[in-house]
Amino acid sequence: MTYLRNVLPILLILWLTPTAFAQYTIRNPNAIPLSGEWVFAMDPMEAGERGKWYREDAPLGRWDKVTVPHCFSVDPRYQFYTGTAWYRRTFPWQPTSGKRVLLHFDASYYETSVWINGRKVGTHEGGYTPFHFDVTEYVKAGNNAIAVSVNNNTWRVGTIPGAKDNDQPNDAFPGWVNYGGLIRPVYLTVEPDVYVENVKTEAVPDLAKNTATLKIKTRIRNAGGQAITPKLAFRIEQNGKLITLAWKQQAGNVAPNQTAIVEAETVLKAADVKLWSIDQPVLYDVQVIAATDTVRTHFGIRKVEVRNAQLLLNGQPIKVAGGNRVVDYAGLGSLEPDWVVEKDMRLMKEAGMELHRLTHYTPSETVYDWADRNGMLIISEAGNWQLTPREMDNDTIRTKFRQQFREMAERDWNHPCVIAYSVGNEYLSEQPAGQRWTKDMIAYARELDPTRLYTFASMRLNTLPKKPEDEASQYCDFISTNTYGNHTNVLKHIHSLYPDKPIFISEYGTRADGKDNEAGQVSHIEKFLTDIRQLPYVVGASWWSFNDYLSRHDGTNPDGTRPWGLVRGDRSKRPLYKTHQTGMAPVTVEKVSWEVGSEGVHTLKLRVTARNDFPAYAIRNYHLKANNTSLLIPDLQPGQQATLSIPVRGFDKTLVAEVIKPTGFSILTQTIDLSNDTRTGN
Repeated sequence: MTYLRNVLPILLILWLTPTAFAQYTIRNPNAIPLSGEWVFAMDPMEAGERGKWYREDAPLGRWDKVTVPHCFSVDPRYQFYTGTAWYRRTFPWQPTSGKRVLLHFDASYYETSVWINGRKVGTHEGGYTPFHFDVTEYVKAGNNAIAVSVNNNTWRVGTIPGAKDNDQPNDAFPGWVNYGGLIRPVYLTVEPDVYVENVKTEAVPDLAKNTATLKIKTRIRNAGGQAITPKLAFRIEQNGKLITLAWKQQAGNVAPNQTAIVEAETVLKAADVKLWSIDQPVLYDVQVIAATDTVRTHFGIRKVEVRNAQLLLNGQPIKVAGGNRVVDYAGLGSLEPDWVVEKDMRLMKEAGMELHRLTHYTPSETVYDWADRNGMLIISEAGNWQLTPREMDNDTIRTKFRQQFREMAERDWNHPCVIAYSVGNEYLSEQPAGQRWTKDMIAYARELDPTRLYTFASMRLNTLPKKPEDEASQYCDFISTNTYGNHTNVLKHIHSLYPDKPIFISEYGTRADGKDNEAGQVSHIEKFLTDIRQLPYVVGASWWSFNDYLSRHDGTNPDGTRPWGLVRGDRSKRPLYKTHQTGMAPVTVEKVSWEVGSEGVHTLKLRVTARNDFPAYAIRNYHLKANNTSLLIPDLQPGQQATLSIPVRGFDKTLVAEVIKPTGFSILTQTIDLSNDTRTGN
């Protein structure tokens, strides 16, 4: 989860440089980073534990130096390596009584074992979600040695993601590379004996009264020797303004070495409620104070519903495009430094991508922070990528999925950008095992977080079923379909099965190396838009994929790439990018007239129309920029128009008009041809 903690760290950190870790955000400002230089060794013979590579005095002369976060799969020497690798470093420490020391991993792919000072701390399985260990009893005064082994072998049955158990040729590999290593930040935190382990905010607006109910669930960990009765205090701010609130709090005892949930509730009056949306992403800051511990997080007030085959955001229908983003950047693999997140998310936003089923696993939390601040809607997905029926009925795999889903949900449940969770992708959802999986996992997920919508990405609705109860989408709040052609007929068929449920096209697209190459991508999306604009129940469409990526899956090019993207692996734009941007803008701009004025100042009139088919939503506080002039576009409901007058000096042959969102993003750039204009006026 996103939180910041106010705890004074007890550590000698003189070996850190001020800018060493600026590349990767760690949300806790008092976290003690263990990023930077480590030593590294491959272990193809699984000799590390036998040889006690974790011991404090292990010889390190033949180990390489690397920088953590680190993805060993992008090293040309280890590009195709699948197996165990080891990381080691030392850090100074000065223990203090009454404090707990936690060791955090934001993610490590895939199986991780940790030793401190020669003693095994613990293990974790799962490659994209955070985990931590209490290492208070393992650290000592002076220099401490930490050793971590990481195994990236997910080319086998039983891991998530993992190989299929169907023994088919070329079917062992999931659709993306098993990038291995300590791929996200590693750090320590220092906590009091009684500390806040997690916070969940639920902000539900009353759209009629413009008030909001705020519930805060605080998980308290009592690591001390005495039972306690925690009393919490809260501080809510919006844009620096303190909001005074009266709280109802549920008290209870927390036994030693136990955790408990403390719930509190309040109501925000109308004057203090500002709704979060894609164009007005208003955030609130909250501090939760428990004895000597204070944590911070943020939340947004918004309401997401499905009704009458529509997706509603704050009571208003919304239809928006999106994209699937594979965590893969040329030369970085699955590393997501801050600059990559900023670059990718800005490119997506300016391409008209607002509603995403991003990918089949959990990206860096920096992605969600960006989406919260800048306004995006995200469907988060965990785990099940084409698991077979036998795998979906396997109790061990089900347990692993629940663990990964819980870690994902508990990290992300304060992000207003996350509107839904998906319980998998492209499994045989018409078979009994697929039906059981969908029903059971959605039920489990709702216990964790009843405030989100639930779905999964189906590939079986394109030809099946004949009755709605024949396929697992019956258990979803809305339909997600991966459909790569014949869109009109397929979507009409899906709608006939589930007429009350909106349809989100979770994948569609075509590769840049198809029959017509990159031009084929352009014609594909143009035909696609023509098709779906006839279908009012289609509320979103997420192109597969925003970026090219590397893979070992069947159908991958000999150079290892899968060129589906609007952008290439280095993020250079394909022609598709501009076509997507223009087609997915919520407005159109067209020339109405040109009036020649006196003293060389002329008037160009442009008509701005809010689309009423796809995408479609209310336009508020947008600007039209042209010829160094910025004009406010009147608020428009879908289908409405406004005419704006632009003063122009001289007789240029063209003029560039640009539409700017309230958040400052340029989402449409259009060249207006003036060369053959019939000029009117004096």
